[in-house]
Amino acid sequence: MTTQPPARGLALMIQGTGSDVGKSLIVAGLCRVFARRGLRVLPFKPQNMSNNAAVTSDGGEIGRAQALQARAAGVPTSVHMNPVLLKPQSMVGSQVIVQGKIAGNAKAREYQDWKPRLMGAVLDSFSRLRAEADLVLIEGAGSAAEVNLRANDIANMGFARAANVPVILLGDIDRGGVIAQIVGTKTVISPEDDAMIKGFLVNRFRGDPTLFESGMTIIAEKTGWQSLGLILHFAAAGRLPAEDAVALDKRTRSADAPVTIAVPMLPHISNFDDLDPLKSEPGVRLVLVRRGEPLPADANLVILPGSKATISDLNAFRSEGWDIDLKAHVRRGGHVLGICGGYQMLGHRIDDPDGMEGDSTGVPGLGLLDVGTVMTQEKTLSAVTGIHIGTHAPFSGYEMHIGRTTGLDLDRPVLHMQDGRQDGASSPNGLVKGVYVHGLFNNDQQRASWLDWIGAQSSDYAYEQDVETTLDALADHLEACIDCDLLLSLAAKPSAQ
Repeated sequence: MTTQPPARGLALMIQGTGSDVGKSLIVAGLCRVFARRGLRVLPFKPQNMSNNAAVTSDGGEIGRAQALQARAAGVPTSVHMNPVLLKPQSMVGSQVIVQGKIAGNAKAREYQDWKPRLMGAVLDSFSRLRAEADLVLIEGAGSAAEVNLRANDIANMGFARAANVPVILLGDIDRGGVIAQIVGTKTVISPEDDAMIKGFLVNRFRGDPTLFESGMTIIAEKTGWQSLGLILHFAAAGRLPAEDAVALDKRTRSADAPVTIAVPMLPHISNFDDLDPLKSEPGVRLVLVRRGEPLPADANLVILPGSKATISDLNAFRSEGWDIDLKAHVRRGGHVLGICGGYQMLGHRIDDPDGMEGDSTGVPGLGLLDVGTVMTQEKTLSAVTGIHIGTHAPFSGYEMHIGRTTGLDLDRPVLHMQDGRQDGASSPNGLVKGVYVHGLFNNDQQRASWLDWIGAQSSDYAYEQDVETTLDALADHLEACIDCDLLLSLAAKPSAQ
């Protein structure tokens, strides 16, 4: 089906009654729905908070959810899809990324003073996207009912009012109390904000949908907003990259697989979608090790993931006794892979002379690789392609890090980039490796080479194709649950101020 809108530059915003109600997923699905109808759809999120980021086609970084939404829409990523990105760190609050570049660090209260001047960047980015799109689909952040923060809001109603964009409110029945969620939002927001909301959706319903027909009617009567659909639970959501670390708690992991890969859950874990292809390998048991738990003694491989606060997370790693477990694992002949911040932790020392991560000037590393890292003010952000040096398996990934790593074990690199550079380091016995490149396991041949390194076999699972198939299934699912023509008509008729 091909649909042409009456004009370019239409917009519609999905706000939520709270965090984790499914906004990111619904926007991704709608991007695919309308892109399949022949529209040029661009995703947008004014402000995001996540340590799971993606490198954009224009050389910056945005939240991972917007990268997935761009993929669903079939368009290149851009820094303007997420003009303000907050990346929580330990002692310095959050790193503030504005239109893809670091603008500074701010603690929560300080950040409130930043918001008025950030609104200009937000509206600038939105204007750029709107000029290029048939339809801009916008994702809010957190709850539309955070009236205590409304004065300087740039993420929800503050943006919707400033940009004159109609809003659809999304509630989550799975967590309970969805009638109160939506009706309560109506109760606490101002009449002016209320006027921006054109309808509501209820997400994640399980069971017989006729049992909630009266609930939808009650919400409509009490709010005056039209009911746009009851979205049934989409079981395949876990097959798509997630943005929030809380989603890791919801991932299914095979309990009977012959290969065990353990990942310590660091407090500031970042870019954890590196793990997604491994999670979906039928022959892999992916164990996410929580604080208070030991690293499993039967692990074939321990992966130290990326971190947004490497020194702080290294200290946390030691406080759990995982450093002792990890050295015992290597003595037993177990394999270790460090990715980005995890790679830096494997060296003999991390120095931070400029205080990029807080007050600590440096800490000893785990000493499993003969390398050392100095944190630098410059940030490396680049999409990269290349091959695994040992197997020539191709990869397509990205670099996103601060820090310069040097040392003797770099003489045994792991990856060869298409631009001629090399990345990574290996221990003399080959059991410990570290790399800066994220996204290695997305490529099926590359993933197979890493599994072969630990004596395991990859299946015929095709990760990238699975993501595409799941996005199409999500779009089909939404079209069955929502009147998408009605939704598009609401985008075509934004309210006047």
